[in-house]
Amino acid sequence: MHKIVPILFFIVCLVSCKQDPPQNKEAKESMKHKVNMVDTIIPEPSVTQKTFRSFKDLADTTFVRLADFSDGFAYDLRYATTNNFLKEKVYDCAECYTRVKTAKALLAANADFKTKEVRIKFFDCYRPNSVQYKMWEIVPNPQYVADPKKGSIHNKGGAVDITLETLDGVELDMGTDFDFFGKKAYHDNTDLPQEILDNRKLLKETMEKHGFWSIRTEWWHYNLGIASNDEVANFKWPCDE
Repeated sequence: MHKIVPILFFIVCLVSCKQDPPQNKEAKESMKHKVNMVDTIIPEPSVTQKTFRSFKDLADTTFVRLADFSDGFAYDLRYATTNNFLKEKVYDCAECYTRVKTAKALLAANADFKTKEVRIKFFDCYRPNSVQYKMWEIVPNPQYVADPKKGSIHNKGGAVDITLETLDGVELDMGTDFDFFGKKAYHDNTDLPQEILDNRKLLKETMEKHGFWSIRTEWWHYNLGIASNDEVANFKWPCDE
């Protein structure tokens, strides 16, 4: 009887004290890792929705920054660079401001253009009257620069210089660059390739549909009709340091 007890103890110990082989441990750890990976939900990075200002409670004559109301436009504001007919920088920084009523009309026109897979690109928007004086000092020629004593519709916040580009950022061919002063830029010049004539027609007809009118000698210039009687302004937008 006494001989049997040690043997039973030895057998029990073999069963209960048996160690897992190393490969079994690795398999269990791998399985545990897989389970943890499946059970863990990795949060996706949060996407901040860009919000834009509303025209609510703003008078039609208030000056606003167009980029605060939409990111659907493109910009190449030439007078904040030396890439213009003046060959001088006359804006402290590049911003596109207009009066509220002009901004509303531009948003409506741009929505129309986007159905044709193009958008407005700005060369110039509102221009402070002090800048008009600066431009007059550089080029005192009323054929190219409006007399600052009278002011232009740019000074009233009702005029824009624009072109069209695709939604991928490719400018449509309009036949000349912005501020090209010659007959090739005239609206009534039909001695141009059909593609150019079609592009100008799209720009002109759509802008006119939304209350703008053009001038004969510049395919890029558009005035909002209801802004003609506004006062010449010298509002200056802030620039980041």
